[in-house]
Amino acid sequence: MLLILVSALAELTLRAGTSQETYPTFRADVTVVRVDAQVVEGNRIVTGLDRRDFAVWDEGRKQSVEYFGRDSEPVDLLLLLDVSGSMRRYLEQMAAVARNALAQLKPGDRVAVMLFSRRTQVREGFTENYGEVAREIKDAVREKGLGAGTAINESVIAAAGYVRTQPVKGRRAIVILTDNQGLNYRLPDEEVLKALFAADCVLNAIVVGSGERPPPRRPGLELNPDFTPPDVFKLAEETGGEAVKADRADKSFQEMVERLRTRYSLHYRAPDAPAGSYRSIRVDLSPQARQRHRRAEVRARKGYHVR
Repeated sequence: MLLILVSALAELTLRAGTSQETYPTFRADVTVVRVDAQVVEGNRIVTGLDRRDFAVWDEGRKQSVEYFGRDSEPVDLLLLLDVSGSMRRYLEQMAAVARNALAQLKPGDRVAVMLFSRRTQVREGFTENYGEVAREIKDAVREKGLGAGTAINESVIAAAGYVRTQPVKGRRAIVILTDNQGLNYRLPDEEVLKALFAADCVLNAIVVGSGERPPPRRPGLELNPDFTPPDVFKLAEETGGEAVKADRADKSFQEMVERLRTRYSLHYRAPDAPAGSYRSIRVDLSPQARQRHRRAEVRARKGYHVR
């Protein structure tokens, strides 16, 4: 998803052959844009698509997709768990199904656990030992040392920063479990999106309890600009992920892990642009694929910042 040196993608380029298509090898001095996409039609995930089924536009100009990957790519998944006082029963629900949910992952997939309330803490680094991950989720209900409050935007930035320290192996995702309550102080969503884009990371959210998407601001209503309500729904949409409002965390967690394995990777050569500028992305199905999937929605990141 973000601009990165293709030398870091050499392993992914080699994997492209497993999809029964051939792709050019990027030069070491070429940068690319990575886009992680999901296609849904109603409540059904659309699988079995290939490179010819997608079309990508960068600032309105159509791009040539030069690498395409499906579920053969490994996934690095960070579980970002809200441990504020209102979250105990939802953490217990998630812990009860964690082993079965994570069993859907494939060899090479890795999972990490980060807890947050006022502060964040990595409790389990990226690992393929899903049993340890399940134990950390179970132990999260006893965490009392991260302060009072729910600093959602700060925590997502910390999670993205941690993901960014990892070598690029494939697709990257964060799943946040939260009630989407609290206020962000001098940390607007735009800063969070920059961090997620920089980490090539899709944010997905399970929103439980009384959490809802904040209503749009009404014209003329005076608000303190230093304080903004959290909106994980917006963060998910902008990065190409999904946010679900759930009465329970267990079923939603299992379903979300399953859907994480049915996404597509699209890479194209980065157009020349000034460093620091923002460029919009639009991903859609090709006309031929649209004929087969007329009601399909493509979830993909909305843009990126040039490095």
